[in-house]
Amino acid sequence: MDFLISSAHAAAPGQAEGGTFSLIIMLALFGLVFYFMIYRPQSKRVKEHKNLVQALGKGDEVLIQGGLVGRIVKVSDDNDFMVVEVAEGVEMTVQKSAVAAVLPKGTIKTL
Repeated sequence: MDFLISSAHAAAPGQAEGGTFSLIIMLALFGLVFYFMIYRPQSKRVKEHKNLVQALGKGDEVLIQGGLVGRIVKVSDDNDFMVVEVAEGVEMTVQKSAVAAVLPKGTIKTL
């Protein structure tokens, strides 16, 4: 029955594969992929949102992250809050950072 099972032989001793230099290259490539695919796009979105929040003014129609649509009635520069009118006579105080998008003028009337 020995002809069905091949004999196992030890491999000849060889050099160690890889090394410190290849490890450094792999870590650098991983860092570059992380930077270009995760960190850079996220920082770009944060910068755009910061500019959007700074440009908010009275009368702008906004979409709040919770899905509410309203018109800005009052924006206070000293703190991080603003008053948004979501319906006739219904006003809410929300954080400026809760604004998801600024809508074109007249959007509320078409809804």
